[in-house]
Amino acid sequence: MAESKETARVLTKKDITKLGFFSSFLQASFNYERMQAGGFLVSQLPLLKKIYKDDKKGLSAAMKDNLEFINTHPNFVGFLMGLLISLEEKKEDRQFIKGLKVALFGPLAGIGDALFWFTLLPIVAGICSSLAMEGSIIGPIIFFLVYLTVFTLRIVFTHLGYNLGVRAIDKIKTGTQIVSKAATILGITVIGGLIASYVKISLAPKIVINEEKTVSLQTDFIDKIFPNILPLGYVFLMYYLLKKKQVSPVVLILITFAFAIFGSLIGLL
Repeated sequence: MAESKETARVLTKKDITKLGFFSSFLQASFNYERMQAGGFLVSQLPLLKKIYKDDKKGLSAAMKDNLEFINTHPNFVGFLMGLLISLEEKKEDRQFIKGLKVALFGPLAGIGDALFWFTLLPIVAGICSSLAMEGSIIGPIIFFLVYLTVFTLRIVFTHLGYNLGVRAIDKIKTGTQIVSKAATILGITVIGGLIASYVKISLAPKIVINEEKTVSLQTDFIDKIFPNILPLGYVFLMYYLLKKKQVSPVVLILITFAFAIFGSLIGLL
């Protein structure tokens, strides 16, 4: 068994380094249906072809899985790609690979945003901007070098993820269920908060009681009985159409636009 695991390794350090560079394509086909899925697949495709060779069925399954929704941090995606490609190389179970991807891409996005976009780069940009405003060329040079270092770390993270996958498959299998469950709970909580915060549906009609008093159907009636029931109901309707009826997300977006425009025209919204 140990011998078969060794012979299963077809990727070299050079391949993993290329994967780190290829991760730059992550946002090449960014869209609101699958986010970074197209770039995520394109980045790994050369290595997947090398792994599966003439196994068209295996390659097709891997490509299909990597075209599913993903939205993670560009600087940390190399770690995730390296980890997943090591599992692909070992021909691990597809559900295990998919589960690990789903469990990790969200937390990596949060850590990456907090570390790079909200901390390191703003601080460096502030310092370098001050230097540049004083006429010093050192400012833009420092910022360029820091950003170049951040970009180069993609290669390091990719090798780190690949080596972790190669050396710690059993530990990952044990821990992924815990990580997956925790990430699912966190994701559901966040989505619930986003529904109440960002989905807004308000009915415009008002009921005239007399010449001096009118009652708003939204604020005086619906909101007092069950606040945000309309946004919640609309989200569940979209979920039902997406999950049960297999309606395309693009079609649902167009339906939402049409509903909003038509509702405004007739005075409903």
